[in-house]
Amino acid sequence: MDGTPPSLKLKARKLGPITSGCVKESVAEPISAAMHTESVRALIDATGPVPRVPIELPATAPASGHEALHLEAPYLEALVEYAARQPGRFHVPGHKGGIGASPRLAHLLGDGLALDIPLCIEGIDIGVEPTPLQRAEFLAARTWGARRTWFLVNGASQASHVACLALAQTGGRVVVQRNVHISTVHGLVLSGLRPVFATPQLDLELGITHCLEPGALAARLDETPDAVAAFVVSPTYFGAAADVRGLAAVCHERGVPLIVDEAWGAHLRFHERLPEDALAAGADLVISGTHKLIGSLTQSAMLHLGARSWPQLDEGLLSRTLGLVSSTSPSSLLLGSLDGARAHVAADGGRLIARALAEMDELKSAIRAIDGLDVLDERIVGRHGIRAYDPLRLAIDVRHAPCDGPALATALLHIADINLELIAQHVLIAHVGIAEPIREHGLRLVDALQQALTSITPSNAGEAGAAGDAGEAGDVGFGGSHAGDAGGVGVVGEVGCRLVAPAFGDPVMAPREAFFAAHQRVSLEDAAGRVCADSIVVYPPGIANVLPGERFTPQLCAYLSEMQARGCCLKGTWDAAAGTVRVLADDPGS
Repeated sequence: MDGTPPSLKLKARKLGPITSGCVKESVAEPISAAMHTESVRALIDATGPVPRVPIELPATAPASGHEALHLEAPYLEALVEYAARQPGRFHVPGHKGGIGASPRLAHLLGDGLALDIPLCIEGIDIGVEPTPLQRAEFLAARTWGARRTWFLVNGASQASHVACLALAQTGGRVVVQRNVHISTVHGLVLSGLRPVFATPQLDLELGITHCLEPGALAARLDETPDAVAAFVVSPTYFGAAADVRGLAAVCHERGVPLIVDEAWGAHLRFHERLPEDALAAGADLVISGTHKLIGSLTQSAMLHLGARSWPQLDEGLLSRTLGLVSSTSPSSLLLGSLDGARAHVAADGGRLIARALAEMDELKSAIRAIDGLDVLDERIVGRHGIRAYDPLRLAIDVRHAPCDGPALATALLHIADINLELIAQHVLIAHVGIAEPIREHGLRLVDALQQALTSITPSNAGEAGAAGDAGEAGDVGFGGSHAGDAGGVGVVGEVGCRLVAPAFGDPVMAPREAFFAAHQRVSLEDAAGRVCADSIVVYPPGIANVLPGERFTPQLCAYLSEMQARGCCLKGTWDAAAGTVRVLADDPGS
Protein backbone atom coordinates (compact mmCIF):
# COMPACT_ATOMS: atom_id res chain seq x y z
CA MET A 1 0.00 0.00 0.00
CA ASP A 2 1.43 3.37 -0.93
CA GLY A 3 0.99 6.73 0.76
CA THR A 4 -0.96 8.53 -1.92
CA PRO A 5 -4.16 10.04 -0.47
CA PRO A 6 -7.38 8.68 -2.08
CA SER A 7 -8.41 12.10 -3.42
CA LEU A 8 -5.16 12.30 -5.37
CA LYS A 9 -5.33 8.69 -6.53
CA LEU A 10 -8.50 9.58 -8.38
CA LYS A 11 -6.41 11.79 -10.62
CA ALA A 12 -3.67 9.22 -11.20
CA ARG A 13 -2.81 8.47 -14.80
CA LYS A 14 -0.44 6.24 -16.70
CA LEU A 15 2.79 7.71 -17.95
CA GLY A 16 5.37 6.72 -20.48
CA PRO A 17 8.36 4.50 -19.82
CA ILE A 18 10.85 5.20 -17.09
CA THR A 19 14.27 6.28 -18.29
CA SER A 20 17.31 6.84 -16.04
CA GLY A 21 15.11 7.08 -12.97
CA CYS A 22 12.96 9.88 -14.42
CA VAL A 23 9.41 9.77 -15.69
CA LYS A 24 9.50 10.44 -19.40
CA GLU A 25 6.39 11.96 -20.91
CA SER A 26 7.91 13.56 -23.97
CA VAL A 27 11.27 13.93 -25.58
CA ALA A 28 12.67 17.37 -26.20
CA GLU A 29 16.09 18.73 -26.86
CA PRO A 30 17.50 20.58 -23.85
CA ILE A 31 17.78 24.32 -24.19
CA SER A 32 20.20 26.69 -22.55
CA ALA A 33 19.24 29.03 -19.73
CA ALA A 34 19.61 31.97 -22.08
CA MET A 35 17.32 30.35 -24.65
CA HIS A 36 14.83 29.57 -21.91
CA THR A 37 14.82 33.12 -20.62
CA GLU A 38 14.35 34.53 -24.09
CA SER A 39 11.56 32.13 -25.05
CA VAL A 40 9.53 32.44 -21.86
CA ARG A 41 9.85 36.19 -21.70
CA ALA A 42 8.76 36.44 -25.31
CA LEU A 43 5.67 34.43 -24.43
CA ILE A 44 4.78 36.38 -21.32
CA ASP A 45 5.96 39.89 -22.20
CA ALA A 46 4.12 39.80 -25.49
CA THR A 47 0.86 40.12 -23.60
CA GLY A 48 1.99 43.14 -21.57
CA PRO A 49 1.60 43.74 -17.83
CA VAL A 50 -1.53 42.83 -15.94
CA PRO A 51 -3.90 45.83 -15.87
CA ARG A 52 -4.21 47.65 -12.57
CA VAL A 53 -7.85 46.59 -12.32
CA PRO A 54 -7.92 43.11 -13.90
CA ILE A 55 -10.81 41.80 -15.95
CA GLU A 56 -13.13 40.01 -13.55
CA LEU A 57 -13.21 36.30 -14.32
CA PRO A 58 -14.65 33.57 -12.12
CA ALA A 59 -11.92 31.18 -11.07
CA THR A 60 -13.68 28.36 -12.89
CA ALA A 61 -14.45 30.26 -16.09
CA PRO A 62 -13.15 28.71 -19.31
CA ALA A 63 -10.25 30.67 -20.67
CA SER A 64 -7.87 30.63 -23.56
CA GLY A 65 -4.86 32.53 -24.80
CA HIS A 66 -3.71 35.34 -22.55
CA GLU A 67 -6.47 34.78 -19.98
CA ALA A 68 -5.48 31.13 -19.59
CA LEU A 69 -1.92 32.27 -18.94
CA HIS A 70 -3.19 34.08 -15.83
CA LEU A 71 -5.44 31.28 -14.58
CA GLU A 72 -2.88 28.49 -14.68
CA ALA A 73 -0.66 27.73 -11.69
CA PRO A 74 2.08 25.64 -13.34
CA TYR A 75 4.17 24.83 -10.29
CA LEU A 76 1.22 24.00 -8.05
CA GLU A 77 -0.32 21.89 -10.80
CA ALA A 78 2.97 20.04 -11.30
CA LEU A 79 3.04 19.15 -7.59
CA VAL A 80 -0.48 17.75 -7.78
CA GLU A 81 0.34 15.81 -10.94
CA TYR A 82 3.43 14.28 -9.34
CA ALA A 83 1.51 13.16 -6.27
CA ALA A 84 -1.39 11.84 -8.34
CA ARG A 85 0.70 9.45 -10.41
CA GLN A 86 1.83 7.49 -7.33
CA PRO A 87 5.60 7.82 -7.90
CA GLY A 88 8.25 5.82 -6.12
CA ARG A 89 9.27 8.31 -3.40
CA PHE A 90 12.87 7.27 -2.79
CA HIS A 91 13.75 10.79 -1.65
CA VAL A 92 13.11 13.07 1.32
CA PRO A 93 11.03 13.89 3.30
CA GLY A 94 10.73 10.86 5.49
CA HIS A 95 6.98 11.03 5.81
CA LYS A 96 6.82 9.89 2.13
CA GLY A 97 3.83 11.93 1.10
CA GLY A 98 1.99 11.37 4.38
CA ILE A 99 2.13 7.58 4.85
CA GLY A 100 5.04 7.95 7.31
CA ALA A 101 3.79 11.04 9.11
CA SER A 102 2.53 10.99 12.66
CA PRO A 103 -1.19 10.16 12.72
CA ARG A 104 -2.00 13.50 14.28
CA LEU A 105 -0.10 15.45 11.62
CA ALA A 106 -1.56 13.33 8.83
CA HIS A 107 -5.05 13.95 10.17
CA LEU A 108 -4.51 17.70 10.35
CA LEU A 109 -2.77 18.24 7.01
CA GLY A 110 -4.29 15.42 4.99
CA ASP A 111 -3.65 15.51 1.25
CA GLY A 112 -1.28 18.47 1.61
CA LEU A 113 1.51 16.16 2.77
CA ALA A 114 1.52 14.46 -0.64
CA LEU A 115 2.62 17.78 -2.15
CA ASP A 116 5.63 18.12 0.16
CA ILE A 117 8.28 17.40 -2.46
CA PRO A 118 12.02 18.24 -2.46
CA LEU A 119 14.14 20.08 -4.99
CA CYS A 120 15.45 18.52 -8.19
CA ILE A 121 12.39 16.55 -9.26
CA GLU A 122 12.07 16.01 -13.00
CA GLY A 123 9.15 17.93 -14.45
CA ILE A 124 8.78 20.26 -11.47
CA ASP A 125 11.95 22.32 -11.08
CA ILE A 126 14.40 20.50 -13.38
CA GLY A 127 14.11 18.98 -16.83
CA VAL A 128 12.83 20.50 -20.05
CA GLU A 129 12.82 24.27 -19.73
CA PRO A 130 10.95 26.33 -18.90
CA THR A 131 10.17 24.17 -15.89
CA PRO A 132 6.91 24.68 -14.01
CA LEU A 133 8.78 26.61 -11.31
CA GLN A 134 10.38 28.90 -13.89
CA ARG A 135 7.02 29.48 -15.56
CA ALA A 136 5.43 30.26 -12.21
CA GLU A 137 8.03 32.93 -11.44
CA PHE A 138 7.71 34.44 -14.90
CA LEU A 139 3.93 34.60 -14.55
CA ALA A 140 4.38 36.33 -11.20
CA ALA A 141 6.71 38.86 -12.84
CA ARG A 142 4.08 39.60 -15.44
CA THR A 143 1.31 39.87 -12.86
CA TRP A 144 3.18 42.45 -10.78
CA GLY A 145 4.83 44.23 -13.74
CA ALA A 146 8.38 43.15 -12.89
CA ARG A 147 11.30 42.34 -15.16
CA ARG A 148 12.07 39.30 -12.98
CA THR A 149 10.48 37.79 -9.87
CA TRP A 150 11.92 35.33 -7.38
CA PHE A 151 9.83 33.12 -5.08
CA LEU A 152 11.11 33.14 -1.49
CA VAL A 153 10.47 30.73 1.37
CA ASN A 154 12.04 32.72 4.21
CA GLY A 155 9.66 35.64 4.04
CA ALA A 156 10.22 39.21 2.97
CA SER A 157 13.13 39.18 5.43
CA GLN A 158 15.05 37.02 2.96
CA ALA A 159 14.51 39.64 0.26
CA SER A 160 16.00 42.31 2.51
CA HIS A 161 19.07 40.16 3.08
CA VAL A 162 19.45 39.51 -0.66
CA ALA A 163 19.25 43.22 -1.49
CA CYS A 164 21.90 44.14 1.08
CA LEU A 165 24.28 41.37 0.03
CA ALA A 166 23.96 42.32 -3.64
CA LEU A 167 24.69 45.99 -2.93
CA ALA A 168 27.75 45.10 -0.85
CA GLN A 169 29.53 43.85 -3.97
CA THR A 170 29.50 47.30 -5.56
CA GLY A 171 29.72 49.75 -2.70
CA GLY A 172 29.98 50.46 1.00
CA ARG A 173 27.36 53.07 1.92
CA VAL A 174 23.60 53.11 1.48
CA VAL A 175 20.91 55.58 2.51
CA VAL A 176 18.29 53.84 4.67
CA GLN A 177 14.96 55.03 6.03
CA ARG A 178 15.43 54.71 9.80
CA ASN A 179 12.17 52.86 10.48
CA VAL A 180 13.02 49.97 8.15
CA HIS A 181 12.13 46.48 9.27
CA ILE A 182 14.65 44.73 11.48
CA SER A 183 15.41 42.30 8.65
CA THR A 184 17.02 45.15 6.70
CA VAL A 185 19.17 45.94 9.73
CA HIS A 186 20.24 42.31 9.87
CA GLY A 187 20.99 42.52 6.14
CA LEU A 188 23.31 45.43 6.92
CA VAL A 189 25.09 43.28 9.50
CA LEU A 190 25.46 40.38 7.08
CA SER A 191 26.67 42.55 4.21
CA GLY A 192 28.87 45.07 6.01
CA LEU A 193 27.11 48.00 4.31
CA ARG A 194 27.44 51.30 6.16
CA PRO A 195 24.00 52.92 6.53
CA VAL A 196 23.33 56.64 6.44
CA PHE A 197 19.90 57.02 8.00
CA ALA A 198 17.16 59.27 6.65
CA THR A 199 14.50 60.28 9.16
CA PRO A 200 10.82 59.70 8.33
CA GLN A 201 8.08 62.01 9.52
CA LEU A 202 6.99 61.61 13.14
CA ASP A 203 3.34 61.82 14.21
CA LEU A 204 3.55 63.02 17.80
CA GLU A 205 -0.20 62.73 18.33
CA LEU A 206 -0.29 59.03 17.52
CA GLY A 207 3.25 58.32 18.65
CA ILE A 208 4.21 56.63 15.37
CA THR A 209 6.43 57.40 12.42
CA HIS A 210 5.06 57.49 8.90
CA CYS A 211 6.82 58.11 5.58
CA LEU A 212 10.03 59.53 4.20
CA GLU A 213 9.59 62.67 2.10
CA PRO A 214 11.45 63.08 -1.22
CA GLY A 215 13.15 66.20 0.09
CA ALA A 216 14.57 64.39 3.09
CA LEU A 217 15.87 61.58 0.88
CA ALA A 218 17.41 64.08 -1.53
CA ALA A 219 19.24 65.80 1.30
CA ARG A 220 20.67 62.54 2.60
CA LEU A 221 21.75 61.39 -0.86
CA ASP A 222 23.43 64.75 -1.50
CA GLU A 223 25.33 64.29 1.76
CA THR A 224 26.28 60.76 0.67
CA PRO A 225 27.53 61.01 -2.92
CA ASP A 226 29.04 57.52 -2.76
CA ALA A 227 25.75 55.83 -1.78
CA VAL A 228 24.95 52.82 -3.96
CA ALA A 229 21.20 52.77 -3.31
CA ALA A 230 18.38 53.98 -1.07
CA PHE A 231 16.04 51.82 1.05
CA VAL A 232 12.56 53.13 1.88
CA VAL A 233 9.34 51.69 3.33
CA SER A 234 5.91 52.05 1.70
CA PRO A 235 3.28 51.36 2.82
CA THR A 236 4.04 51.37 6.53
CA TYR A 237 2.65 48.95 9.07
CA PHE A 238 -0.09 51.51 9.70
CA GLY A 239 -1.16 51.83 6.04
CA ALA A 240 0.55 55.10 5.09
CA ALA A 241 1.95 55.16 1.55
CA ALA A 242 4.85 57.43 0.62
CA ASP A 243 5.37 59.43 -2.54
CA VAL A 244 7.27 56.56 -4.13
CA ARG A 245 7.20 58.20 -7.54
CA GLY A 246 8.87 61.28 -6.07
CA LEU A 247 11.38 59.17 -4.12
CA ALA A 248 12.26 57.24 -7.29
CA ALA A 249 12.81 60.48 -9.19
CA VAL A 250 15.13 61.75 -6.45
CA CYS A 251 17.18 58.56 -6.63
CA HIS A 252 17.33 58.34 -10.42
CA GLU A 253 18.36 61.97 -10.77
CA ARG A 254 21.36 61.11 -8.58
CA GLY A 255 22.18 57.88 -10.34
CA VAL A 256 21.18 55.38 -7.66
CA PRO A 257 18.42 52.74 -7.55
CA LEU A 258 15.47 52.82 -5.17
CA ILE A 259 14.67 49.71 -3.13
CA VAL A 260 11.18 49.67 -1.59
CA ASP A 261 10.06 47.47 1.27
CA GLU A 262 6.47 46.95 0.11
CA ALA A 263 5.87 43.97 2.38
CA TRP A 264 2.42 45.32 3.25
CA GLY A 265 1.50 46.25 -0.32
CA ALA A 266 1.40 43.11 -2.48
CA HIS A 267 -2.28 43.86 -3.20
CA LEU A 268 -1.89 47.48 -4.30
CA ARG A 269 -1.64 46.76 -8.01
CA PHE A 270 -5.08 45.23 -8.30
CA HIS A 271 -7.53 48.06 -7.66
CA GLU A 272 -7.60 51.72 -8.63
CA ARG A 273 -8.78 52.84 -5.17
CA LEU A 274 -5.54 51.63 -3.63
CA PRO A 275 -2.27 53.61 -3.56
CA GLU A 276 -0.01 53.23 -6.58
CA ASP A 277 2.23 50.19 -6.26
CA ALA A 278 5.99 50.69 -6.03
CA LEU A 279 6.93 49.06 -9.34
CA ALA A 280 4.41 51.19 -11.23
CA ALA A 281 5.85 54.26 -9.47
CA GLY A 282 9.39 53.54 -10.67
CA ALA A 283 10.98 51.49 -7.89
CA ASP A 284 13.94 49.37 -8.95
CA LEU A 285 13.68 46.48 -6.48
CA VAL A 286 10.54 45.69 -4.48
CA ILE A 287 10.20 43.44 -1.44
CA SER A 288 6.73 41.88 -1.36
CA GLY A 289 5.14 40.04 1.57
CA THR A 290 2.71 38.01 -0.52
CA HIS A 291 1.29 36.12 2.46
CA LYS A 292 0.16 39.25 4.29
CA LEU A 293 -2.94 40.15 2.26
CA ILE A 294 -2.86 38.04 -0.91
CA GLY A 295 -3.01 34.82 1.06
CA SER A 296 -0.02 32.61 0.29
CA LEU A 297 1.28 30.61 3.25
CA THR A 298 3.14 32.27 6.10
CA GLN A 299 6.87 32.68 5.40
CA SER A 300 6.38 32.91 1.63
CA ALA A 301 7.26 36.11 -0.23
CA MET A 302 8.46 37.49 -3.55
CA LEU A 303 11.24 39.77 -4.73
CA HIS A 304 10.49 41.88 -7.82
CA LEU A 305 13.09 43.49 -10.08
CA GLY A 306 12.07 46.72 -11.81
CA ALA A 307 12.48 47.76 -15.43
CA ARG A 308 15.66 49.82 -15.13
CA SER A 309 19.07 48.16 -15.28
CA TRP A 310 21.60 48.81 -12.51
CA PRO A 311 24.95 47.05 -12.08
CA GLN A 312 24.41 46.83 -8.31
CA LEU A 313 21.02 45.15 -8.90
CA ASP A 314 21.98 42.96 -11.82
CA GLU A 315 19.66 39.99 -12.28
CA GLY A 316 22.51 37.49 -12.17
CA LEU A 317 24.00 39.14 -9.10
CA LEU A 318 20.68 38.99 -7.25
CA SER A 319 20.27 35.31 -8.15
CA ARG A 320 23.80 34.62 -6.93
CA THR A 321 23.30 36.35 -3.57
CA LEU A 322 19.93 34.65 -3.17
CA GLY A 323 21.84 31.38 -3.13
CA LEU A 324 23.71 32.53 -0.02
CA VAL A 325 20.57 32.89 2.08
CA SER A 326 18.36 30.17 0.58
CA SER A 327 17.63 26.78 2.06
CA THR A 328 18.73 23.79 0.00
CA SER A 329 15.43 22.23 1.10
CA PRO A 330 12.84 24.90 0.26
CA SER A 331 9.26 23.98 1.07
CA SER A 332 7.29 23.06 -2.04
CA LEU A 333 4.16 23.89 -0.06
CA LEU A 334 5.33 27.49 0.37
CA LEU A 335 6.38 27.76 -3.28
CA GLY A 336 3.12 26.21 -4.42
CA SER A 337 1.15 28.63 -2.27
CA LEU A 338 2.85 31.56 -4.01
CA ASP A 339 1.93 30.15 -7.40
CA GLY A 340 -1.67 29.51 -6.36
CA ALA A 341 -2.05 32.92 -4.72
CA ARG A 342 -0.65 34.60 -7.83
CA ALA A 343 -3.13 32.85 -10.10
CA HIS A 344 -5.97 33.72 -7.73
CA VAL A 345 -5.21 37.43 -7.54
CA ALA A 346 -4.42 37.71 -11.26
CA ALA A 347 -7.77 36.20 -12.19
CA ASP A 348 -10.00 37.49 -9.41
CA GLY A 349 -8.12 40.21 -7.53
CA GLY A 350 -10.18 43.12 -8.80
CA ARG A 351 -13.48 41.59 -7.71
CA LEU A 352 -12.14 40.38 -4.36
CA ILE A 353 -10.66 43.75 -3.47
CA ALA A 354 -13.76 45.66 -4.60
CA ARG A 355 -15.86 43.55 -2.23
CA ALA A 356 -13.27 43.88 0.56
CA LEU A 357 -13.22 47.66 0.20
CA ALA A 358 -17.00 47.93 0.37
CA GLU A 359 -17.17 45.74 3.48
CA MET A 360 -14.21 47.54 5.07
CA ASP A 361 -15.99 50.88 4.60
CA GLU A 362 -18.97 49.46 6.52
CA LEU A 363 -16.72 48.11 9.27
CA LYS A 364 -14.88 51.40 9.72
CA SER A 365 -18.20 53.28 9.95
CA ALA A 366 -19.35 50.87 12.67
CA ILE A 367 -16.14 51.36 14.66
CA ARG A 368 -16.33 55.15 14.34
CA ALA A 369 -19.82 54.96 15.82
CA ILE A 370 -18.40 53.48 19.04
CA ASP A 371 -17.85 56.24 21.60
CA GLY A 372 -14.12 56.95 22.05
CA LEU A 373 -12.92 55.15 18.92
CA ASP A 374 -11.87 56.31 15.47
CA VAL A 375 -9.90 54.83 12.57
CA LEU A 376 -6.99 56.06 10.53
CA ASP A 377 -7.97 56.85 6.96
CA GLU A 378 -7.44 59.28 4.08
CA ARG A 379 -7.71 62.24 6.45
CA ILE A 380 -4.03 61.87 7.28
CA VAL A 381 -2.95 62.14 3.62
CA GLY A 382 -0.83 65.23 2.99
CA ARG A 383 0.80 65.16 6.42
CA HIS A 384 3.86 63.36 7.76
CA GLY A 385 5.10 62.49 4.26
CA ILE A 386 1.92 60.52 3.46
CA ARG A 387 0.95 60.57 -0.22
CA ALA A 388 -1.91 58.03 0.03
CA TYR A 389 -3.53 55.68 2.52
CA ASP A 390 -4.42 52.01 2.10
CA PRO A 391 -8.18 51.77 2.76
CA LEU A 392 -7.85 48.04 3.51
CA ARG A 393 -5.75 48.81 6.59
CA LEU A 394 -7.80 48.80 9.78
CA ALA A 395 -5.92 50.94 12.30
CA ILE A 396 -8.13 51.78 15.28
CA ASP A 397 -7.39 55.09 17.01
CA VAL A 398 -7.97 54.68 20.78
CA ARG A 399 -6.71 58.06 21.98
CA HIS A 400 -10.16 59.10 23.21
CA ALA A 401 -11.12 55.75 24.68
CA PRO A 402 -11.25 55.23 28.47
CA CYS A 403 -8.08 53.13 28.27
CA ASP A 404 -4.94 52.76 26.20
CA GLY A 405 -4.26 50.24 23.43
CA PRO A 406 -2.71 47.48 25.56
CA ALA A 407 -5.59 47.62 28.07
CA LEU A 408 -8.20 47.41 25.32
CA ALA A 409 -6.33 44.61 23.56
CA THR A 410 -6.15 42.63 26.80
CA ALA A 411 -9.90 43.02 27.29
CA LEU A 412 -10.59 41.93 23.70
CA LEU A 413 -8.50 38.82 24.19
CA HIS A 414 -10.10 37.84 27.49
CA ILE A 415 -13.69 38.65 26.53
CA ALA A 416 -13.88 37.41 22.94
CA ASP A 417 -10.55 35.71 22.09
CA ILE A 418 -9.77 38.52 19.65
CA ASN A 419 -6.08 38.40 18.65
CA LEU A 420 -4.79 41.57 17.00
CA GLU A 421 -1.98 42.12 14.51
CA LEU A 422 -0.40 45.04 16.40
CA ILE A 423 -0.95 46.66 19.77
CA ALA A 424 0.31 50.19 20.34
CA GLN A 425 -0.54 52.73 22.99
CA HIS A 426 -2.77 54.79 20.73
CA VAL A 427 -3.42 52.48 17.75
CA LEU A 428 -4.60 48.89 17.39
CA ILE A 429 -4.31 47.11 14.04
CA ALA A 430 -6.83 44.45 13.09
CA HIS A 431 -5.52 42.82 9.94
CA VAL A 432 -7.66 41.53 7.06
CA GLY A 433 -6.95 39.58 3.88
CA ILE A 434 -8.44 40.46 0.52
CA ALA A 435 -10.56 37.29 0.28
CA GLU A 436 -11.89 36.91 3.82
CA PRO A 437 -15.51 37.73 4.77
CA ILE A 438 -14.75 41.12 6.31
CA ARG A 439 -18.39 41.92 7.09
CA GLU A 440 -18.89 38.71 9.04
CA HIS A 441 -15.57 38.90 10.89
CA GLY A 442 -16.01 42.62 11.45
CA LEU A 443 -19.30 42.12 13.31
CA ARG A 444 -17.47 39.96 15.82
CA LEU A 445 -14.80 42.64 16.26
CA VAL A 446 -17.36 45.45 16.70
CA ASP A 447 -19.32 43.47 19.29
CA ALA A 448 -16.11 42.66 21.16
CA LEU A 449 -14.97 46.29 21.13
CA GLN A 450 -18.30 47.41 22.59
CA GLN A 451 -18.15 44.76 25.31
CA ALA A 452 -14.52 45.51 26.12
CA LEU A 453 -15.03 49.25 26.45
CA THR A 454 -18.06 48.67 28.66
CA SER A 455 -16.00 46.42 30.93
CA ILE A 456 -13.19 48.94 31.37
CA THR A 457 -13.52 51.81 33.82
CA PRO A 458 -10.98 54.48 34.75
CA SER A 459 -10.29 52.56 37.96
CA ASN A 460 -9.23 49.32 36.24
CA ALA A 461 -7.84 50.62 32.94
CA GLY A 462 -4.34 51.06 34.29
CA GLU A 463 -4.32 47.60 35.85
CA ALA A 464 -5.45 45.99 32.59
CA GLY A 465 -2.87 47.85 30.54
CA ALA A 466 -0.02 46.97 32.87
CA ALA A 467 -0.92 43.31 32.98
CA GLY A 468 -0.64 42.72 29.26
CA ASP A 469 0.09 39.38 27.66
CA ALA A 470 3.30 37.98 26.31
CA GLY A 471 3.46 38.98 22.67
CA GLU A 472 1.79 42.38 23.08
CA ALA A 473 3.64 45.10 21.29
CA GLY A 474 2.98 47.87 23.79
CA ASP A 475 3.86 51.09 22.03
CA VAL A 476 5.07 50.96 18.47
CA GLY A 477 8.67 51.01 19.55
CA PHE A 478 10.01 53.63 17.21
CA GLY A 479 9.99 57.33 16.56
CA GLY A 480 12.25 60.34 16.66
CA SER A 481 15.58 60.59 14.92
CA HIS A 482 19.26 61.00 15.54
CA ALA A 483 18.54 64.70 15.80
CA GLY A 484 16.35 64.03 18.84
CA ASP A 485 12.93 65.10 17.61
CA ALA A 486 10.83 62.76 19.76
CA GLY A 487 9.45 62.96 23.24
CA GLY A 488 10.76 61.17 26.28
CA VAL A 489 9.39 58.29 28.28
CA GLY A 490 6.08 58.72 30.08
CA VAL A 491 4.56 56.85 32.98
CA VAL A 492 2.68 53.67 32.09
CA GLY A 493 -0.46 52.41 33.77
CA GLU A 494 -2.38 55.68 34.27
CA VAL A 495 -5.33 56.53 32.06
CA GLY A 496 -4.44 59.18 29.53
CA CYS A 497 -0.70 58.86 29.97
CA ARG A 498 1.54 58.86 26.92
CA LEU A 499 4.46 56.57 26.34
CA VAL A 500 6.36 57.83 23.32
CA ALA A 501 9.41 55.97 22.09
CA PRO A 502 12.43 58.21 22.58
CA ALA A 503 14.88 59.41 19.98
CA PHE A 504 17.29 56.92 18.51
CA GLY A 505 20.82 56.92 19.83
CA ASP A 506 23.68 58.36 17.80
CA PRO A 507 25.37 55.93 15.38
CA VAL A 508 29.09 55.63 16.05
CA MET A 509 30.08 52.66 13.87
CA ALA A 510 28.73 50.34 11.18
CA PRO A 511 26.29 47.65 12.32
CA ARG A 512 28.53 44.76 11.24
CA GLU A 513 31.58 46.16 13.02
CA ALA A 514 29.62 46.60 16.24
CA PHE A 515 27.92 43.22 16.02
CA PHE A 516 31.21 41.32 15.79
CA ALA A 517 33.26 43.55 18.09
CA ALA A 518 34.40 42.43 21.53
CA HIS A 519 31.53 43.02 23.92
CA GLN A 520 30.31 42.53 27.46
CA ARG A 521 26.91 42.03 29.05
CA VAL A 522 25.30 44.66 31.24
CA SER A 523 21.80 45.34 32.53
CA LEU A 524 19.60 47.78 30.63
CA GLU A 525 19.93 50.20 33.54
CA ASP A 526 23.72 50.18 33.18
CA ALA A 527 23.75 50.44 29.37
CA ALA A 528 23.18 54.19 29.12
CA GLY A 529 26.04 55.85 27.26
CA ARG A 530 27.42 52.54 25.97
CA VAL A 531 27.49 51.40 22.32
CA CYS A 532 25.07 48.59 21.53
CA ALA A 533 26.31 45.37 19.91
CA ASP A 534 22.83 43.97 19.23
CA SER A 535 19.52 44.89 17.67
CA ILE A 536 16.62 45.39 20.07
CA VAL A 537 13.10 45.89 18.80
CA VAL A 538 9.59 46.01 20.21
CA TYR A 539 7.69 43.61 17.93
CA PRO A 540 5.49 44.12 16.02
CA PRO A 541 6.02 46.21 14.00
CA GLY A 542 9.66 45.15 14.02
CA ILE A 543 11.31 48.58 13.82
CA ALA A 544 14.62 48.56 15.67
CA ASN A 545 14.74 50.82 18.73
CA VAL A 546 18.49 50.25 19.02
CA LEU A 547 20.87 49.08 16.29
CA PRO A 548 24.33 47.58 16.55
CA GLY A 549 26.68 50.56 16.57
CA GLU A 550 24.20 53.03 18.14
CA ARG A 551 24.71 54.53 21.58
CA PHE A 552 22.19 53.81 24.32
CA THR A 553 20.60 56.90 25.85
CA PRO A 554 19.08 56.98 29.34
CA GLN A 555 15.68 57.51 27.74
CA LEU A 556 16.05 54.43 25.52
CA CYS A 557 17.10 52.28 28.46
CA ALA A 558 14.13 53.45 30.54
CA TYR A 559 11.75 52.90 27.64
CA LEU A 560 12.92 49.35 26.90
CA SER A 561 12.82 48.47 30.61
CA GLU A 562 9.24 49.73 30.75
CA MET A 563 8.31 47.68 27.69
CA GLN A 564 9.74 44.58 29.37
CA ALA A 565 7.81 45.31 32.55
CA ARG A 566 4.58 45.53 30.55
CA GLY A 567 5.12 42.05 29.13
CA CYS A 568 5.81 43.35 25.63
CA CYS A 569 7.59 41.26 23.03
CA LEU A 570 11.15 42.47 22.56
CA LYS A 571 13.04 40.75 19.77
CA GLY A 572 16.23 41.19 17.78
CA THR A 573 19.62 39.58 18.32
CA TRP A 574 19.84 40.30 22.05
CA ASP A 575 19.39 37.60 24.68
CA ALA A 576 15.99 38.37 26.18
CA ALA A 577 16.13 35.36 28.51
CA ALA A 578 19.32 36.63 30.12
CA GLY A 579 17.81 40.05 30.73
CA THR A 580 21.06 41.77 29.74
CA VAL A 581 22.27 43.62 26.68
CA ARG A 582 25.58 43.39 24.85
CA VAL A 583 27.64 46.57 24.68
CA LEU A 584 31.06 47.16 23.19
CA ALA A 585 33.87 46.40 25.58
CA ASP A 586 35.91 49.31 24.21
CA ASP A 587 34.08 52.53 23.43
CA PRO A 588 35.22 53.86 20.03
CA GLY A 589 34.56 57.41 21.20
CA SER A 590 36.76 57.26 24.27
